Amino acid sequence: MAVPKRKTSRSNTRHRRSQWKAKAPDLVPIVVNGQRLLVPRPLIRAYHRGLI
Repeated sequence: MAVPKRKTSRSNTRHRRSQWKAKAPDLVPIVVNGQRLLVPRPLIRAYHRGLI
């Protein structure tokens, strides 16, 4: 396992953290029971099976 040789400064740590951004999931329109829904792509099968 990699171990840092020295402590990372607070400025560098916060600068690195600020670059991380969450992306909104791409929503796909589907029709379930006559209702049009916007669903994340990985969950399409679950909606068609009635699990959600």
